[in-house]
Amino acid sequence: MKKTLLYIIGIISASVVFTACKKETKTPKSSADQITLGLYQYQSSSYKRIFVPITAIGSKAVNYASVFDTGSAGMTIDAQGVLPASMITANGITVTGDSVVVDGITVTSKQSTMSYGDATSKFTEYGNLAYAPITIGDANGKITTKRIPFFIYYKIVNETTGATMSAHAADIFGVSSGYSYASTAIQSPLAYFNTNSDITQGFRLALLKRDAFSSQGTFVAGLLSIGLTAADRTQSGFIMHPLSFTQKGGYSPNIPATITYNGVSTSAQVLFDTGNPMITSIKNKQETNALGNLPANSTVNVTTNQGFSYTYTTTSTSYYTTIQNPNDTNDIRSIFSIDFFIDNQYLMDYANHQIGLKNGK
Repeated sequence: MKKTLLYIIGIISASVVFTACKKETKTPKSSADQITLGLYQYQSSSYKRIFVPITAIGSKAVNYASVFDTGSAGMTIDAQGVLPASMITANGITVTGDSVVVDGITVTSKQSTMSYGDATSKFTEYGNLAYAPITIGDANGKITTKRIPFFIYYKIVNETTGATMSAHAADIFGVSSGYSYASTAIQSPLAYFNTNSDITQGFRLALLKRDAFSSQGTFVAGLLSIGLTAADRTQSGFIMHPLSFTQKGGYSPNIPATITYNGVSTSAQVLFDTGNPMITSIKNKQETNALGNLPANSTVNVTTNQGFSYTYTTTSTSYYTTIQNPNDTNDIRSIFSIDFFIDNQYLMDYANHQIGLKNGK
Protein backbone atom coordinates (compact mmCIF):
# COMPACT_ATOMS: atom_id res chain seq x y z
CA MET A 1 0.00 0.00 0.00
CA LYS A 2 1.11 3.57 -0.53
CA LYS A 3 2.79 5.09 2.49
CA THR A 4 1.96 8.56 3.71
CA LEU A 5 3.06 11.55 5.71
CA LEU A 6 6.06 11.43 8.01
CA TYR A 7 7.26 8.02 6.89
CA ILE A 8 9.97 9.76 4.90
CA ILE A 9 11.26 11.54 8.00
CA GLY A 10 13.96 9.37 9.47
CA ILE A 11 14.13 7.04 6.47
CA ILE A 12 17.33 5.03 6.41
CA SER A 13 20.02 7.40 5.24
CA ALA A 14 22.48 4.60 4.49
CA SER A 15 22.55 0.84 4.40
CA VAL A 16 22.18 -0.53 7.92
CA VAL A 17 23.85 -3.89 8.47
CA PHE A 18 23.64 -5.80 11.74
CA THR A 19 26.40 -8.32 12.38
CA ALA A 20 25.10 -11.41 14.10
CA CYS A 21 27.18 -13.38 16.56
CA LYS A 22 29.27 -16.11 14.98
CA LYS A 23 27.36 -19.25 15.85
CA GLU A 24 25.35 -21.98 14.25
CA THR A 25 21.99 -21.07 12.79
CA LYS A 26 19.18 -21.71 15.24
CA THR A 27 15.93 -23.31 14.20
CA PRO A 28 13.13 -20.79 14.83
CA LYS A 29 10.76 -21.76 17.63
CA SER A 30 7.53 -23.18 16.29
CA SER A 31 4.11 -24.38 17.42
CA ALA A 32 2.81 -26.78 14.75
CA ASP A 33 3.72 -24.68 11.70
CA GLN A 34 3.83 -21.33 13.51
CA ILE A 35 7.31 -19.82 13.20
CA THR A 36 8.77 -17.37 15.73
CA LEU A 37 11.59 -15.00 14.80
CA GLY A 38 13.36 -12.09 16.44
CA LEU A 39 13.73 -8.57 15.03
CA TYR A 40 16.21 -5.74 15.58
CA GLN A 41 15.14 -2.60 17.43
CA TYR A 42 17.07 0.47 16.26
CA GLN A 43 17.03 4.13 17.25
CA SER A 44 18.75 7.20 15.83
CA SER A 45 18.02 10.40 17.73
CA SER A 46 14.23 10.31 18.23
CA TYR A 47 13.57 8.00 15.28
CA LYS A 48 12.80 4.35 16.03
CA ARG A 49 12.81 1.41 13.65
CA ILE A 50 12.34 -2.33 13.72
CA PHE A 51 14.35 -4.22 11.14
CA VAL A 52 14.22 -7.71 9.69
CA PRO A 53 17.52 -9.01 8.27
CA ILE A 54 17.47 -10.15 4.64
CA THR A 55 20.34 -12.61 4.25
CA ALA A 56 19.66 -14.27 0.89
CA ILE A 57 17.71 -13.48 -2.27
CA GLY A 58 17.53 -16.48 -4.56
CA SER A 59 20.98 -18.07 -4.25
CA LYS A 60 22.63 -14.69 -3.68
CA ALA A 61 23.90 -14.20 -0.12
CA VAL A 62 23.29 -10.63 1.08
CA ASN A 63 23.19 -8.77 4.39
CA TYR A 64 20.65 -5.94 4.46
CA ALA A 65 18.35 -4.63 7.16
CA SER A 66 14.83 -4.04 5.88
CA VAL A 67 12.23 -1.87 7.64
CA PHE A 68 9.48 -4.06 9.11
CA ASP A 69 6.46 -2.08 8.00
CA THR A 70 2.80 -2.67 8.93
CA GLY A 71 1.82 0.33 6.79
CA SER A 72 2.67 -1.06 3.32
CA ALA A 73 2.34 -4.35 1.46
CA GLY A 74 5.26 -6.03 -0.26
CA MET A 75 9.03 -6.17 -0.07
CA THR A 76 11.19 -3.62 -1.88
CA ILE A 77 14.97 -3.81 -2.13
CA ASP A 78 17.71 -1.92 -3.97
CA ALA A 79 19.32 -3.76 -6.90
CA GLN A 80 22.82 -2.63 -5.85
CA GLY A 81 24.67 -5.61 -4.38
CA VAL A 82 21.87 -7.95 -5.45
CA LEU A 83 22.14 -7.87 -9.24
CA PRO A 84 25.35 -7.58 -11.28
CA ALA A 85 26.44 -3.95 -11.65
CA SER A 86 26.35 -4.36 -15.43
CA MET A 87 22.55 -4.77 -15.27
CA ILE A 88 21.96 -1.50 -13.38
CA THR A 89 21.95 1.78 -15.29
CA ALA A 90 20.83 5.30 -14.50
CA ASN A 91 17.74 4.67 -16.61
CA GLY A 92 16.74 1.24 -15.42
CA ILE A 93 17.55 -2.44 -14.95
CA THR A 94 18.62 -4.14 -18.18
CA VAL A 95 16.28 -7.03 -19.01
CA THR A 96 16.42 -8.76 -22.39
CA GLY A 97 13.03 -10.14 -23.40
CA ASP A 98 10.29 -10.76 -20.84
CA SER A 99 12.64 -11.68 -18.00
CA VAL A 100 16.17 -12.66 -17.02
CA VAL A 101 17.33 -15.05 -14.27
CA VAL A 102 20.44 -14.24 -12.22
CA ASP A 103 21.45 -16.20 -9.09
CA GLY A 104 17.97 -17.66 -8.82
CA ILE A 105 16.36 -14.20 -9.08
CA THR A 106 13.89 -13.67 -11.91
CA VAL A 107 13.77 -10.01 -12.93
CA THR A 108 10.89 -9.24 -15.28
CA SER A 109 10.62 -6.45 -17.82
CA LYS A 110 7.57 -5.11 -15.98
CA GLN A 111 8.63 -1.67 -14.77
CA SER A 112 6.82 0.32 -12.10
CA THR A 113 7.28 2.82 -9.29
CA MET A 114 6.57 2.74 -5.57
CA SER A 115 5.87 6.10 -3.89
CA TYR A 116 5.96 6.88 -0.18
CA GLY A 117 4.79 10.18 1.27
CA ASP A 118 2.07 12.77 0.78
CA ALA A 119 1.59 16.22 -0.70
CA THR A 120 4.10 17.70 1.74
CA SER A 121 6.91 15.18 1.30
CA LYS A 122 7.39 12.19 -0.99
CA PHE A 123 10.02 9.85 -2.37
CA THR A 124 9.71 7.33 -5.19
CA GLU A 125 11.44 4.05 -5.97
CA TYR A 126 11.88 3.10 -9.65
CA GLY A 127 12.32 -0.54 -10.60
CA ASN A 128 10.93 -3.87 -11.74
CA LEU A 129 8.78 -6.75 -10.61
CA ALA A 130 10.98 -9.69 -9.59
CA TYR A 131 10.62 -13.18 -8.12
CA ALA A 132 12.88 -15.24 -5.83
CA PRO A 133 12.96 -17.18 -2.57
CA ILE A 134 13.87 -14.79 0.28
CA THR A 135 15.77 -15.73 3.43
CA ILE A 136 14.52 -13.76 6.43
CA GLY A 137 16.63 -13.63 9.57
CA ASP A 138 20.24 -14.37 10.45
CA ALA A 139 22.32 -16.53 12.80
CA ASN A 140 19.80 -15.84 15.57
CA GLY A 141 17.18 -17.75 13.55
CA LYS A 142 16.01 -17.62 9.95
CA ILE A 143 13.51 -19.01 7.48
CA THR A 144 13.35 -19.09 3.68
CA THR A 145 10.17 -18.34 1.76
CA LYS A 146 9.08 -20.08 -1.39
CA ARG A 147 9.56 -18.13 -4.63
CA ILE A 148 7.67 -14.87 -4.09
CA PRO A 149 7.16 -11.59 -5.98
CA PHE A 150 8.88 -8.41 -4.79
CA PHE A 151 9.96 -5.01 -6.11
CA ILE A 152 13.62 -4.46 -6.98
CA TYR A 153 14.52 -0.82 -7.56
CA TYR A 154 17.49 0.84 -9.24
CA LYS A 155 17.05 4.37 -7.89
CA ILE A 156 15.18 6.33 -5.22
CA VAL A 157 14.31 9.98 -5.75
CA ASN A 158 13.30 12.54 -3.14
CA GLU A 159 10.48 14.17 -5.09
CA THR A 160 10.56 17.27 -2.89
CA THR A 161 14.21 18.11 -3.57
CA GLY A 162 14.83 16.14 -6.77
CA ALA A 163 17.85 14.45 -5.20
CA THR A 164 18.66 10.79 -5.81
CA MET A 165 19.02 8.97 -2.51
CA SER A 166 21.78 6.51 -1.62
CA ALA A 167 21.59 2.78 -2.37
CA HIS A 168 19.44 0.76 0.05
CA ALA A 169 18.16 3.98 1.63
CA ALA A 170 14.60 2.62 1.63
CA ASP A 171 14.51 -1.18 1.70
CA ILE A 172 11.03 -2.04 2.97
CA PHE A 173 9.57 -5.28 4.30
CA GLY A 174 5.89 -4.41 3.96
CA VAL A 175 3.60 -6.78 5.88
CA SER A 176 0.28 -4.96 5.54
CA SER A 177 -2.86 -6.46 4.05
CA GLY A 178 -3.74 -6.01 0.40
CA TYR A 179 -1.16 -5.66 -2.34
CA SER A 180 1.53 -3.24 -3.46
CA TYR A 181 0.76 -0.19 -5.56
CA ALA A 182 3.79 -1.17 -7.68
CA SER A 183 2.10 -4.42 -8.78
CA THR A 184 -0.97 -6.35 -7.70
CA ALA A 185 1.24 -9.45 -7.82
CA ILE A 186 3.22 -8.19 -4.80
CA GLN A 187 1.87 -8.85 -1.32
CA SER A 188 3.38 -9.19 2.14
CA PRO A 189 6.19 -11.80 2.15
CA LEU A 190 4.56 -13.24 5.30
CA ALA A 191 1.39 -14.02 3.32
CA TYR A 192 3.19 -16.65 1.22
CA PHE A 193 4.21 -19.11 3.92
CA ASN A 194 2.60 -22.53 3.56
CA THR A 195 0.69 -23.52 6.68
CA ASN A 196 -1.15 -26.66 7.72
CA SER A 197 -4.89 -26.78 8.35
CA ASP A 198 -4.44 -25.74 11.99
CA ILE A 199 -2.57 -22.53 11.15
CA THR A 200 -4.02 -19.42 9.49
CA GLN A 201 -1.91 -17.22 7.23
CA GLY A 202 -0.96 -14.09 9.12
CA PHE A 203 1.37 -12.87 11.86
CA ARG A 204 1.39 -11.63 15.44
CA LEU A 205 3.73 -8.88 16.65
CA ALA A 206 4.57 -8.92 20.36
CA LEU A 207 5.15 -5.76 22.38
CA LEU A 208 8.33 -3.96 21.39
CA LYS A 209 10.81 -3.61 24.24
CA ARG A 210 10.85 -0.01 25.43
CA ASP A 211 14.48 -0.12 26.57
CA ALA A 212 15.86 -2.22 23.70
CA PHE A 213 16.10 0.50 21.03
CA SER A 214 19.75 1.32 20.33
CA SER A 215 21.95 2.92 17.71
CA GLN A 216 23.67 -0.45 17.13
CA GLY A 217 20.38 -2.32 16.68
CA THR A 218 19.39 -4.68 19.49
CA PHE A 219 18.20 -8.17 18.61
CA VAL A 220 14.98 -9.01 20.46
CA ALA A 221 13.95 -12.64 20.28
CA GLY A 222 10.38 -13.78 19.77
CA LEU A 223 8.87 -10.53 18.51
CA LEU A 224 7.38 -11.99 15.32
CA SER A 225 5.15 -15.06 15.09
CA ILE A 226 4.42 -16.11 11.49
CA GLY A 227 1.15 -18.00 11.10
CA LEU A 228 -1.76 -17.77 13.54
CA THR A 229 -3.08 -20.50 15.79
CA ALA A 230 -6.76 -20.79 16.65
CA ALA A 231 -5.90 -19.49 20.12
CA ASP A 232 -4.22 -16.41 18.61
CA ARG A 233 -7.40 -15.55 16.73
CA THR A 234 -10.08 -16.39 19.28
CA GLN A 235 -8.70 -16.82 22.80
CA SER A 236 -5.82 -14.37 23.22
CA GLY A 237 -7.74 -11.17 23.94
CA PHE A 238 -7.27 -9.45 20.59
CA ILE A 239 -10.13 -7.25 19.40
CA MET A 240 -10.62 -8.10 15.73
CA HIS A 241 -11.33 -5.52 13.02
CA PRO A 242 -12.74 -6.62 9.62
CA LEU A 243 -11.00 -4.89 6.70
CA SER A 244 -12.69 -3.31 3.69
CA PHE A 245 -11.76 -4.15 0.10
CA THR A 246 -10.63 -1.40 -2.27
CA GLN A 247 -10.06 -1.74 -6.00
CA LYS A 248 -6.65 -0.07 -5.96
CA GLY A 249 -4.93 -1.70 -3.01
CA GLY A 250 -6.96 -4.72 -1.98
CA TYR A 251 -7.92 -5.04 1.68
CA SER A 252 -7.16 -1.75 3.39
CA PRO A 253 -5.44 -1.71 6.81
CA ASN A 254 -7.28 1.51 7.71
CA ILE A 255 -9.66 1.14 10.67
CA PRO A 256 -12.62 3.49 11.43
CA ALA A 257 -12.17 5.16 14.81
CA THR A 258 -12.77 8.24 16.93
CA ILE A 259 -9.78 10.23 18.15
CA THR A 260 -9.92 12.66 21.07
CA TYR A 261 -7.11 15.08 21.94
CA ASN A 262 -7.23 17.81 24.56
CA GLY A 263 -11.03 17.82 24.55
CA VAL A 264 -11.38 17.82 20.73
CA SER A 265 -13.02 14.80 19.09
CA THR A 266 -12.86 13.76 15.41
CA SER A 267 -13.82 10.71 13.35
CA ALA A 268 -10.89 9.05 11.63
CA GLN A 269 -9.52 6.31 9.42
CA VAL A 270 -6.61 5.01 11.48
CA LEU A 271 -3.43 3.27 10.33
CA PHE A 272 -1.18 1.67 12.95
CA ASP A 273 2.24 1.90 11.30
CA THR A 274 5.57 0.47 12.47
CA GLY A 275 7.10 2.20 9.44
CA ASN A 276 6.37 5.64 10.89
CA PRO A 277 9.49 6.22 13.00
CA MET A 278 8.44 9.10 15.21
CA ILE A 279 5.36 11.32 14.78
CA THR A 280 1.71 10.31 15.06
CA SER A 281 -0.38 12.44 12.72
CA ILE A 282 -4.04 13.12 13.48
CA LYS A 283 -6.15 14.46 10.62
CA ASN A 284 -9.05 16.76 11.45
CA LYS A 285 -10.78 18.61 8.61
CA GLN A 286 -12.24 21.04 11.16
CA GLU A 287 -8.76 22.35 11.93
CA THR A 288 -8.26 25.26 9.55
CA ASN A 289 -4.67 25.97 10.59
CA ALA A 290 -1.70 23.66 10.82
CA LEU A 291 -1.27 23.18 14.56
CA GLY A 292 2.05 21.38 14.56
CA ASN A 293 2.93 19.13 17.47
CA LEU A 294 0.67 18.88 20.47
CA PRO A 295 2.45 20.19 23.58
CA ALA A 296 3.92 17.79 26.11
CA ASN A 297 1.42 16.33 28.59
CA SER A 298 -1.40 16.33 26.05
CA THR A 299 -3.76 13.37 26.35
CA VAL A 300 -4.76 11.44 23.22
CA ASN A 301 -7.29 8.61 22.95
CA VAL A 302 -8.21 6.46 19.96
CA THR A 303 -11.27 4.21 20.11
CA THR A 304 -12.00 1.99 17.11
CA ASN A 305 -15.41 1.04 15.76
CA GLN A 306 -14.92 -2.42 17.30
CA GLY A 307 -14.25 -1.07 20.80
CA PHE A 308 -10.45 -1.19 21.06
CA SER A 309 -9.30 1.83 23.10
CA TYR A 310 -5.82 3.22 23.67
CA THR A 311 -4.80 6.36 25.58
CA TYR A 312 -1.37 7.95 25.79
CA THR A 313 0.20 11.18 26.98
CA THR A 314 2.68 13.13 24.86
CA THR A 315 6.08 13.93 26.36
CA SER A 316 9.00 16.09 25.36
CA THR A 317 10.94 13.03 24.17
CA SER A 318 8.35 10.55 22.81
CA TYR A 319 4.76 10.06 21.63
CA TYR A 320 5.14 13.11 19.40
CA THR A 321 1.77 13.96 17.86
CA THR A 322 0.83 16.50 15.23
CA ILE A 323 -2.59 17.77 14.12
CA GLN A 324 -3.18 18.43 10.41
CA ASN A 325 -5.98 19.33 8.04
CA PRO A 326 -6.18 16.56 5.38
CA ASN A 327 -6.53 19.20 2.67
CA ASP A 328 -2.89 20.14 3.35
CA THR A 329 -1.60 16.60 2.85
CA ASN A 330 -4.16 15.10 0.43
CA ASP A 331 -4.45 12.19 2.84
CA ILE A 332 -7.35 11.61 5.23
CA ARG A 333 -5.68 8.92 7.32
CA SER A 334 -4.58 9.39 10.91
CA ILE A 335 -1.32 7.47 11.29
CA PHE A 336 -0.06 6.18 14.63
CA SER A 337 3.70 5.83 14.88
CA ILE A 338 5.91 3.01 16.12
CA ASP A 339 5.39 4.20 19.74
CA PHE A 340 1.94 2.55 19.57
CA PHE A 341 3.63 -0.86 19.31
CA ILE A 342 5.52 -0.41 22.58
CA ASP A 343 2.17 -0.37 24.40
CA ASN A 344 0.00 -2.63 22.23
CA GLN A 345 0.15 -5.96 20.43
CA TYR A 346 -0.79 -6.29 16.76
CA LEU A 347 -2.14 -9.20 14.74
CA MET A 348 -2.70 -9.49 10.99
CA ASP A 349 -4.99 -12.23 9.67
CA TYR A 350 -4.44 -12.40 5.91
CA ALA A 351 -6.83 -15.29 5.33
CA ASN A 352 -9.84 -13.67 6.99
CA HIS A 353 -8.88 -10.03 6.22
CA GLN A 354 -8.76 -8.82 9.82
CA ILE A 355 -6.47 -6.82 12.10
CA GLY A 356 -6.34 -7.65 15.81
CA LEU A 357 -5.36 -5.11 18.47
CA LYS A 358 -4.64 -5.72 22.14
CA ASN A 359 -3.52 -3.49 25.00
CA GLY A 360 -0.31 -4.50 26.76
CA LYS A 361 0.59 -8.12 27.34
